[in-house]
Amino acid sequence: MPRIKLKLPKIYHFETNLQLRIYDMNYGAHLGNDSVLSIVHEARVQFFNSFGQEEKDFFGISLLMADSAVVYKKEAFYGEKLNIKVAVTEFYNFGFELFYLLSHNNSEIARVKSGMVCYNTNLKKIHKVPSDFVNSFS
Repeated sequence: MPRIKLKLPKIYHFETNLQLRIYDMNYGAHLGNDSVLSIVHEARVQFFNSFGQEEKDFFGISLLMADSAVVYKKEAFYGEKLNIKVAVTEFYNFGFELFYLLSHNNSEIARVKSGMVCYNTNLKKIHKVPSDFVNSFS
């Protein structure tokens, strides 16, 4: 199977720092692959909160993660402070993609991409991406 390749975006829309916790470590004593998605989830929540939104009430609808891809670049260890940059990279009719760059001391730890789908929980149907969100990045 060919390796997944995720290109770095030119512009990032949000940045935060998170310190690695003991339960982020795996039995090899470095950042566990399962924790990477939890870390980007926290960064995503902070990103949405930065403009007054959240996943369960995103401009009046909800968001679901449809897919994700992770490319690991380097180990990270307990206590290290990760810098996480977030970018909105693509829009679709019913969703969009977010890119996350995880680094420590300017050394790349991982690249992550997640596909987010807009969803109306009352109707149990996908929903168009809110124009207020799209217009924020045009």
